[in-house]
Amino acid sequence: MFVCSCVYPSPSRSSRKPSIICSYKAAPGDITQKGYEKKRGKLLAPYIPQIQGVDPSLQVDHRIQASSQAAPPTSKHNKPRAANSRDERFRSDLHTEAVQAALAKYKERKMPMPSKRRSVLVQSSVEACTPPDTSSASEDEGSLRRQGRMATSSPYQPHPTVEHWFNRVIQGSSTSSSASSTSSHPGGRSHSANATSGSAATVLADLMAHTQLDNHCAPPDVTGLSERSLHAERPQVASVRGLPRGYTHTSSTMETADGVPVNSRVSSKIQQLLNTLKRPKRPPLREFFVDDFEELLDVQQPDPNQPKPEGVQMSPLHGDPLGVVTNWPPSLLASLQRWGTAQPKSPCLTALDNAGKPVYTLTYGKLWTRSQKLKLAYTLLNKLSSRNEPLLRPGDRVALVFPNNDPVMFMVAFYGCLLAELVPVPIEVPLTRKDAGSQQIGFLLGSCGVTLALTTDACQKGLPKAQTGEVATFKGWPRLLWFVTDGKHVVKPPKDWSPPIRDASNETAYIEYKTSKEGSTMGITVSHAAMLAHCHALTQACGYTEGETITNVLDFKRDAGLWHGDVMMFQSVMNRMHVISIPYSLMKVNPLSWIQKVHSYKARVAVVKSRDMHWSLLSQKDQRDISLSSLRMLIVADGANPWSISSCDAFLNVFQARGLRPEVICPCASSAEAMTVAIRRPPEMGVPPPGKAVLSMSCLSYGVIRVDTEEKLSVLTLQDVGQVMPGALVCVVRPEGTPYLCRTDEVGEICVSSCTTGISYYGLPGMTKNVFETIPVTASGSPVSDRPFTRSSLLGFIGPVSLYLPVSELELERREGRNRNTDRFVCSRIAVFSVCVLHDERIVVVAEQRPDASEEDSFQWMSRVLQAIDSIHQVGVYCLALVPANTLPKAPLGGIHISETKQRFLEGALHPCNVLMCPHTCVTNLPKPRQKQPEVGPASMIVGNLVAGKRIAQACGRDVAQLEDNDQARKVHFLYMQDVLQWRAQATPDHPLFLLLNAKGTVASTASCVQLHKRAERVAVALMERGRLNTGDHVALVYPPGTDLIATFYGCLYAGCVPVTVRPPHPQNLATTLPTVKMIVEVSKSVCILTTQAIMKLLRSKEAAAAVDVKTWPMVLDTDDLPRKKLPQIYKPPTPEMLAYLDFSVSTTGILAGVKMSHAATSALCRSIKLQCELYPSRQIAICLDPYCGLGFALWCLCSVYSGHQSILVPPLELESNVSLWLSAVSQFKVRVTFCSYSVMEMCTKGLGSQTEALRLRNVNLSCVRTCMVVAEERPRIALTQSFSKIFKDLGLSPRAVSTTFGCRVNVAICLQGTAGPDPTTVYVDMRALRHDRVRLVERGSPHSLPLMESGKILPGVKVIIANPETKGPLGDSHLGEIWVSSPHNATGYYTVYGEEALHADHFCTKLSFGDTQTVWARTGYLGFLRRTELTDASGERHDALYVVGSLDETLELRGMRYHPIDIETSVIRAHKSIAECAVFTWTNLLVVVVELEGSEQEALDLVALVTNVVLEEHFLIVGVVVVVDPGVIPINSRGEKQRMHLRDGFLADQLDPIYVAYNM
Repeated sequence: MFVCSCVYPSPSRSSRKPSIICSYKAAPGDITQKGYEKKRGKLLAPYIPQIQGVDPSLQVDHRIQASSQAAPPTSKHNKPRAANSRDERFRSDLHTEAVQAALAKYKERKMPMPSKRRSVLVQSSVEACTPPDTSSASEDEGSLRRQGRMATSSPYQPHPTVEHWFNRVIQGSSTSSSASSTSSHPGGRSHSANATSGSAATVLADLMAHTQLDNHCAPPDVTGLSERSLHAERPQVASVRGLPRGYTHTSSTMETADGVPVNSRVSSKIQQLLNTLKRPKRPPLREFFVDDFEELLDVQQPDPNQPKPEGVQMSPLHGDPLGVVTNWPPSLLASLQRWGTAQPKSPCLTALDNAGKPVYTLTYGKLWTRSQKLKLAYTLLNKLSSRNEPLLRPGDRVALVFPNNDPVMFMVAFYGCLLAELVPVPIEVPLTRKDAGSQQIGFLLGSCGVTLALTTDACQKGLPKAQTGEVATFKGWPRLLWFVTDGKHVVKPPKDWSPPIRDASNETAYIEYKTSKEGSTMGITVSHAAMLAHCHALTQACGYTEGETITNVLDFKRDAGLWHGDVMMFQSVMNRMHVISIPYSLMKVNPLSWIQKVHSYKARVAVVKSRDMHWSLLSQKDQRDISLSSLRMLIVADGANPWSISSCDAFLNVFQARGLRPEVICPCASSAEAMTVAIRRPPEMGVPPPGKAVLSMSCLSYGVIRVDTEEKLSVLTLQDVGQVMPGALVCVVRPEGTPYLCRTDEVGEICVSSCTTGISYYGLPGMTKNVFETIPVTASGSPVSDRPFTRSSLLGFIGPVSLYLPVSELELERREGRNRNTDRFVCSRIAVFSVCVLHDERIVVVAEQRPDASEEDSFQWMSRVLQAIDSIHQVGVYCLALVPANTLPKAPLGGIHISETKQRFLEGALHPCNVLMCPHTCVTNLPKPRQKQPEVGPASMIVGNLVAGKRIAQACGRDVAQLEDNDQARKVHFLYMQDVLQWRAQATPDHPLFLLLNAKGTVASTASCVQLHKRAERVAVALMERGRLNTGDHVALVYPPGTDLIATFYGCLYAGCVPVTVRPPHPQNLATTLPTVKMIVEVSKSVCILTTQAIMKLLRSKEAAAAVDVKTWPMVLDTDDLPRKKLPQIYKPPTPEMLAYLDFSVSTTGILAGVKMSHAATSALCRSIKLQCELYPSRQIAICLDPYCGLGFALWCLCSVYSGHQSILVPPLELESNVSLWLSAVSQFKVRVTFCSYSVMEMCTKGLGSQTEALRLRNVNLSCVRTCMVVAEERPRIALTQSFSKIFKDLGLSPRAVSTTFGCRVNVAICLQGTAGPDPTTVYVDMRALRHDRVRLVERGSPHSLPLMESGKILPGVKVIIANPETKGPLGDSHLGEIWVSSPHNATGYYTVYGEEALHADHFCTKLSFGDTQTVWARTGYLGFLRRTELTDASGERHDALYVVGSLDETLELRGMRYHPIDIETSVIRAHKSIAECAVFTWTNLLVVVVELEGSEQEALDLVALVTNVVLEEHFLIVGVVVVVDPGVIPINSRGEKQRMHLRDGFLADQLDPIYVAYNM
């Protein structure tokens, strides 16, 4: 009989079932196909001619005769998914040769090694280490990649017809469950142009239901049908894309996919048609984008040449009948009483110390007297009480916590609990609060209701203590009362007291814990009857006799050490045997100690594991006078492990000369659930000789038995584990699904029906029924027996006379890794386990690296291991990690704690020193890359939206002309900002406009209208007299945030110059910041620089000379001490379209771009902001923004002058020394409207999150805030805004107050919440649909849901439309496209020194290709969508919400899909607590993830696997490079946006100083 130690699902069980072929037939109640077509054509005929403007010659009729007898080809998406299925290329000999060739090539060429900061190797440049050009897609991805932007909607034929759209509506078909998804429209052969419209509509619907998608294209979803109805009655095997049968809709209003009711006569008629017709059933369309992950992921085709079982169905195997023993005691306790009174001086148990000397011999009389009759049982029942109530009652569970070197006290406590009718739960001694698996043990104790723990005095003193001196409470453990069994509290009972001795029953005797493969701990209950029957079966199977001596090396608290062959606990008591217990601590010091005790005590039986035999071989040379001739049984408790045969053979070869007989070695198979399943009988019992089997490992991976030859590396040699236990019935069933009996040449799970097995998992009735009450069935479905079977968690098969248990694939790799590599420089101990990534099991190998191994040696060793596993086992390793020596969690009796190692790996707490990820080779179920199809024409899009009843996605703010404005500035109709300032200086000279705060919160400077006017005049005079500038010259303003910047700006306008605001260089970082200043000055063609004296000195300093050429600066003027001169005349521009100022900023893609703002656009911008925020001279607003570009500049320098309100200026740089400055200013001045950036909000959230109580004591109150707007040019960060609102809610901040704005280069203010209108709305979209440029609205909490918040309200005078970025056609409501804007305050164009603005002319001046072709729009470069909500805006109309998804320039084109970096980065940040920030970009078709590590550097390599896992799971992408860097390395601009392209340049130039760089091979 062959068995493995734990059950693993067959690697490809699910992939080897026959494929399912589905064919639909019309039900008896259905109309016929012909009748359906006729009725539909008749109903549609009146409506088709209503659509005008379509050339009839473009109409196409496709006719395909559908055969009802021919079954359609089965879609691969509908086939069962393979668990570990592999492509043929991974199994062929060619692949083996390819691996050999790759390794040979590796020796010749330097492959990219993981680089560490402290590496002894010289780091080469990144270019020299460029990995092979492999992407996260398949081999043909390169041909699918496009350089341009992808379209918003899916492709279609060049000449669509009206009938196409009607047929889409009739079918109710949708390629995805997306509200704006594109439907599958296959093409076909052309037909006569004279075909009638009705027949065209009819045939096209049939064609679309039959044709596959592979060679055709797909138009957008214009059906308008709610996907909720499509999912209501979806079949299990395949989906009919249409409305479910019986669907009714009584309302005359049709609802579109976004939930907006639409009144349309055509739409209601089509809806009526859908409600009345019953379509004949059709096979499902082949689609790429589907929602179920089983269909989304690519399914590997099963190997047609894979082996299949060919034998007949097996028959259950009966063990020998249990013999009848006349003097057999009625229970184990009765046997103890008999030997304790009849043979009180017979030795029962001998304990040894760490030197191998006997320290105590427990006799049967002492065992009976000490543990039961006189002391422990009486104390437990009568002397332990709480509040005059007994602490324990019969049936309560008690924990036994005893060290492995004290079997005597454990034995006393165990039998004391049995006699007191308590249920012992033996567990390991917790040495620390973080022992491996300790928390799971605590869960078990809590579920069992354990309140008392028994231990020894020495053990209790060694337990971790709390500050009170009591035993500490371990993580996850219940509160326990600790009782010392050898202390003074154990009292003598009265002479007339005796414990009850009852016959064996089915009540629980003890609970043994078991740790599953996933690491969870379960308690297995064993009854008194099972204990007695097990002892009876083992006595008969092993031929035990009274007085025999047993040497035991196993743990006496569980598994075979508690109840198996030597079992000192049961067998010794039943048969009056003497057990010599060898502690684990002695085995570590002297591995030969058990052999010495066999020799000295003339032991007849020894119980060991193959590990003990292996250890003894290493030290046997020092021992000469040893004889094992007394042994009649050497029981190998882990004989089910395949590697035990090598230990047995090696041990026999060495010790056969010392009296060991070959037939003495008796391997056995056991599990916690079934207890002993099989054992090889001793030679005197007349059993057949032991057998071996040489099996093909490749066939075993399919669960099939095929005999092979030993010469090959890919074979597995097994030994039998003997015969079935007496009284047992054994069969082999399929491990998954219904327990069908296996064939004779098929590997399955061993099931046992016997009275000797466990009875349940404690507290887990569902799992108990599945494991302990299994009913195996034959192929016909009839049960094998009326007796329930217990699953043993062992894989195996039944040989001619014995039971064989082969190993599964994962265990096999553990064997290969250990046996082949222990003599290498790296691998001292190895753990192999699997983790589930992307709905499949992935192999992880973790090994301990020796201290003297170098990085290069380790990397080469890992490469060789990968080659060996790949060539021998034909399976890819997902992750290979090396950890420092002696850091893997240890099991109580040595070895590696596998489940704890796996848990640490998944939690990022393993701390490896080398990691090699190989996802490209083993992740074979990625979805196929999306193929780009021809685009749908814009005219077809409009027709489709019209048919669906959807409006064009267009919205506008309030009409400026109709708004009343009582401001005097508007009445005099000032078009120039300099005129407004001059007028305010005359009308309200002392009105305060600006108030600047410093870090201490005090006023640093102020500026009233007349003060600002006079300072601007002095600047203008200086420009004309000292600078001798001409009208139209460009002037760079290099000032820190303050009123000087504002005054010089207006001074330039007074002088007719064009100001360019530039952020001053940082004195401590001139090398990085000064070149940017120099570049802006040069690109803007500035002829003069205005600045302060301090900055002027800095620009000409020696430090500056090291960064730039200081001799090439233009004229530099300081404005600190200007003479008081009055300007003769303020410059009047001849036309409002003249240039007012240049707005320069660095985009997130790393491009320095300056836009031109005219005087008309500047005044229109100020007017829109004033109307939106209701800004008047009596108002105060607080601004915590950088004043150098975009909306921050406009709010800082322009709006106060135009509207007359007072602006409280808070420079963001001051928050670094006083993080509460902004919020304190808002509270102090009782500001209603305030503006900030994401970086400011994040600084407040992190810096003040724990200080809200201190702020309240300082009287900081934010209840005055009506609107707090975050100025941004990106998708709103919902998590940050919600955190900010939640943290400062205690200070009175209303959660409705926080909102965002949206602007970009072409228009700095498109959306702004303002003070009027509905609150910002939030929708949830499917992230997977966004990758396909679609919007699918889902419910909150749905899988893959992504929250999107509205980016404020559209400003007055602003028009927005959503257009296809490629076809430039308008899109429908809730469709994803590029945001286009038309507004009086649009910028007029880019300003660059190289004249490249011609390349971007369409950014500022473009027109739609269809529909409204007259309006001039500006392209924002951002993807988004409009959605009409149920809310009402200020004008009484339904509110149109604009949702920004992301920048087109930043999107990543991977696998034919569009990914937004922020989505991947959000997933990565969630992967580990130590990831402070993350940024992603692409490099040579590889996805590069840069993470900032906020923790110790030993955690750096933990992040590699976690980052790879989360990106695979959530985005179906393989990470090519993982770069771990220090905090602050990822560049952030003033708005808090990541500069990913700067980061990419730094990575390619090797300037990041990374902690670790991992190349996922």
